[in-house]
Amino acid sequence: MITGQLKGDINKLWEEFWTGGIANPLTVIEQITFLMYARLLDLHEQRDEKREKQTGRAFNRRFGPDQQHIRWHRFMHEEKEQMLKIVRDEVFPQFRMISGEGSVFAEFMKDAQCMIQKPSLMESAVEMINKLPLENSDTKGDLYEYLLSKLTTAGINGQFRTPRHIIRAMVEMLDPDVTDRIADPSCGTAGFLTVAYEYLMQKYSSPQSVHTETVISEKGEKQEFKIYSGDLLLEHREHVDKDMFHGFDFDATMLRIAAMNLVMHGVAEPDIHYQDTLSGRFAERFPKQSKDAYSMILANPPFKGSLDEEDVDPAILRMVKTKKTELLFVAQILRMLKNGGKTAIIVPDGVLFGSSKAHQQLREHLVENNELMGVVSLPSGVFKPYAGVSTAILFITKGSVTDHVWFYDLQADGLSLDDKRAPIKDNDIPALVAKFKVRDKTIAESETNDKTQKAFWVSKSDIVANKYDLSINRYKETVHKEELYDDPKKILSKLVFLENEILADLKALENML
Repeated sequence: MITGQLKGDINKLWEEFWTGGIANPLTVIEQITFLMYARLLDLHEQRDEKREKQTGRAFNRRFGPDQQHIRWHRFMHEEKEQMLKIVRDEVFPQFRMISGEGSVFAEFMKDAQCMIQKPSLMESAVEMINKLPLENSDTKGDLYEYLLSKLTTAGINGQFRTPRHIIRAMVEMLDPDVTDRIADPSCGTAGFLTVAYEYLMQKYSSPQSVHTETVISEKGEKQEFKIYSGDLLLEHREHVDKDMFHGFDFDATMLRIAAMNLVMHGVAEPDIHYQDTLSGRFAERFPKQSKDAYSMILANPPFKGSLDEEDVDPAILRMVKTKKTELLFVAQILRMLKNGGKTAIIVPDGVLFGSSKAHQQLREHLVENNELMGVVSLPSGVFKPYAGVSTAILFITKGSVTDHVWFYDLQADGLSLDDKRAPIKDNDIPALVAKFKVRDKTIAESETNDKTQKAFWVSKSDIVANKYDLSINRYKETVHKEELYDDPKKILSKLVFLENEILADLKALENML
C-alpha cells in the first residue's frame, strides 16, 4: 500500500524532474527506473554478501574489486558533480555488463542513456530514491504502480494505459492457474502481467499467511489492506519467476519499464522482449513463442493505424487479409494460443460490426473455429483522458465450439466517464465478473433470456444470420420505443468508423487508377 507520505515523496521527485528540464512522463519514469535499478543491484549485492558470511558460499558478484565506488551506497555520498559523473559514465555502462539477476534487462539496457544533465537534479533524485522502501517486497509493486499512474498522455500508435480495475476484471474472469503460461503481445508497461501475478499471489495464499495492515490516508482516514504471501506458490516458484510471464513490445522505453514493473512486483526473471509480434521476424526469432505457445493471453493491442502488408507475418494474413492492426492482433493472438487456451482482448467497436471482407472473415473465424465465450461492451469514457474510443472485450477459447455468445452491457465502472474519472457509486464490474463465471450454468438452466437486461446470450444461428455481427446493440432489446436508439456516442463511433472505411476504399481505388 502507498501512504500519504510515500505519495508525497514520489510527487516531489516528479516535480524535481519537471523543474530539472525533463518533462516527458515516459522519460521521467525511465530515468527513475534506472536509478531504482541501480539501488536494487546494490541491495541485492549486500544481501548476498551477508548470506556469504553466514553460509560460506560464494556468489557471482555484480561489482568487481575496482567497481566498489559505483555501488549505490558509495556514490550517493559523493559531491553532486562527482555523483553525476559516476552515474553517467560508469553506472549506466555497468547496466549492460551485469549478469545474473540483471539478465532480464540485458536485451534493452544496451540503449540505456542517462538523461539527467544537472548535478542538482541527480543529487535530489538519488536522495529521494534512497528514501523509497525498495527493500520492502509488499510495497515495491504498489510504489511502481503509483509512479505509472502519472502517465497522463497517450502515446503514438494508439498506446494508452488500460485502467487497472478493467484489467483486474479481465484477469478474474479468465481465472489464471499456477500452471499457466501468460503472455501479452503488446505489453506496454506490463499492466496485464503484473495484475495477473497479483491475482495469483492472492489465489495461492493460505488463510493463515494473509495479514492485514492499516494505514492512514491523506484525509486522515484509516484504511485496511490485505497482504498476500503467496506461500502456496513456493513449489512452483521457478515456473512463476522464469516461464509464466511473457511480454513483447516494439517500444524500448516501455520494455524497460515493463521489466522493472514485474521485478518490483516480485517476478524475478520475466520474459520480456523487444519485438513487433505482427512482423514476420517474430516467427523467425521466436519460433516456439509465435504459435501454440501460451495457455492464456491478456491484451489491449494498439488500435490506430495500418501496417505495410509486406512487414506482416504471412501466416497472420492467411487468417485475415488486412492492414488494420486491430484485426491483425486478434488473429496473431489466436495463433500464439495453445489449443484450449483462453484470451481476453480489448478491441475497438469497429471489430464487432465492420462490414469489410476482413472484418467479417475474422468474426466468422472467431465463431466457427473457436468458442467465443463472451462480448463485453464498455462505455466510451473508460479510457479517458487518453481516448474516448468505444471498445469491447472479447473472451475466446481457442479451438473450442461456439453454441451461444454471452453479452454484457457494462454501463458504469465505478468512475465518472468524463476526463476527471472521479469515483462514483454506480459500478457494474462486480456483477459482470460474477455473472460471467456462471454464464454456462445460467444458459443451460434458464427458460428465459431477457435481452433487455445488461446480461443476455445470443444463439450461434442468430449471429451467423447477422453476418457474424457482434455489436451488442444488434441484439439487445429495449422496453420503450424512445429507447430504441443507440447511445449517441455509439452512433458517432459507427459513423467515424464507416467514414474511415469509405476513405480507405477511395484511397485504394486511386492507387489502382
